[in-house]
Amino acid sequence: MKRKYQISASLISLLGMLGISKAVNASLMSNLNVEIAGLRESRGQICLSLFSSSRGFPDSKEDAIESQCVKINKNPMRVTFNNLPSKTYAVAVFWDDNEDGQLNRNFLGIPTERFGFSSNPVIQGGPPKFGDSAILVVGDNTDILIQLQSLF
Repeated sequence: MKRKYQISASLISLLGMLGISKAVNASLMSNLNVEIAGLRESRGQICLSLFSSSRGFPDSKEDAIESQCVKINKNPMRVTFNNLPSKTYAVAVFWDDNEDGQLNRNFLGIPTERFGFSSNPVIQGGPPKFGDSAILVVGDNTDILIQLQSLF
């Protein structure tokens, strides 16, 4: 009789730990809410790329863990990346006012459309490094503000 009780208690304990483990893992997922300021008009779309490492940052949509373009419907815009594991990320964004899906540049390679990055780094002679734009996403929701800028 004592042995049955020990097995039952162990089974209940194990099931309880599995339930707690599942709840803990679920709470480690986060949402990243990105507010984009600096839009001058409501035309076009906002294109964002989310990176979890320096690989391809900030230009390569292929190396981004998520990329999306969203039609502008209000100012400031707010876009959410859902169910992210807690870690360091960087976001690159541009205002695609002609809706061609590309950050347009002049003949010198300088962007002609407004752009921005998480952590709002100062732009000096080229795009920022991943570490300059890195943000820690942790908890249920992480909110950031990206200020669009132009080099002209």
